Amino acid sequence: MSAQARQASAELGRIRGNFPAFQGSTHPRNGFEYMRNATTTTIAPTGTISIIAGCSSGIEPLFAISFFRRVLDDDRLLEVNPQFAQRANQMGFYSKELMENIARSGSIRNLAGIPDEIKRLFVTSHDVSPEWHIKIQAAFQKHTDNAVSKTINFPAAATLEDVEKAFFMAHRSGCKGVTIYRYGSRPHQVLNIGDRKAEDSITPRARPVRTRGATERIITGCGKLYVTVNTDDYGVCEVFAQMGKTGGCSASQIEATGRLISLALRSGVQVDAVLKQLLNIRCPSPTWNNGQQVLSCSDAIAKVLKSYVNSDIEDSDDLPNFCPDCGCKVEHEGGCLSCRSCGYSRCS
Repeated sequence: MSAQARQASAELGRIRGNFPAFQGSTHPRNGFEYMRNATTTTIAPTGTISIIAGCSSGIEPLFAISFFRRVLDDDRLLEVNPQFAQRANQMGFYSKELMENIARSGSIRNLAGIPDEIKRLFVTSHDVSPEWHIKIQAAFQKHTDNAVSKTINFPAAATLEDVEKAFFMAHRSGCKGVTIYRYGSRPHQVLNIGDRKAEDSITPRARPVRTRGATERIITGCGKLYVTVNTDDYGVCEVFAQMGKTGGCSASQIEATGRLISLALRSGVQVDAVLKQLLNIRCPSPTWNNGQQVLSCSDAIAKVLKSYVNSDIEDSDDLPNFCPDCGCKVEHEGGCLSCRSCGYSRCS
């Protein structure tokens, strides 16, 4: 393919002229007098295209025989490789129990009852070591002008040293770029393997040493309440609240509310879901704050949190804007606020 593409480009160059930087390129040294195109071959990312076409992604192995794909509003779609299901039926080892076991592990390498020839054929991305991922990419890179799109899949237990080794190996192997992904390294990922019980067992992300935020004073029926909303690199991560008066039942309940909000936010719960639970909770001592009715301390905390994520203050290191739908950082582009995480737009 590479030879034919370059020959076709050489014919076009003879007729229409070479590309402007031809003389400084490698083509004259490789024996070409003409070349219309600086590059003639590429292997592009094919994630979405492969879904439409119903095939594997570029030079990637199968992600898993069976897995969950997260789409739209965090909906989960169970996907099973149709060729595997067809072959299993033809060879007589298909069963509901087997498919459930595959869905829990994603791979068939260590499952009993599956012929060895099928295990050799249906190799998944996590069955392939990072070193062989890079060797596969390098083999295609050797005959591809542009950088090759390929993901080096790492298990969740991968270390910094493992990643460093992969980058240096890719460089030595002649790859023009390399992409690595450690499974589970993001709170939400598109492709997921494992059973529903394991997936629903959520561990909150660790609190960073330094966070950014702001403190707002709000009047409640119990007194002045100081609410601090902090963010980390993923968005709003914690809420602290303290009464002007220390001690007492109100102070303990306020502390508990802040801790639970923080736990939920660092576990990936959307800000809107937190606000829905806290806004308009009423206590026996409602009051007014700057023309706004405050029904309780919980309601006051929610009002400050809502005000923070909906702030129109320009993005800065001290007080960035955050998406009201998912709580992630929004960007200013085209005169509008947009969230790359969930697709929210202030202008839509």
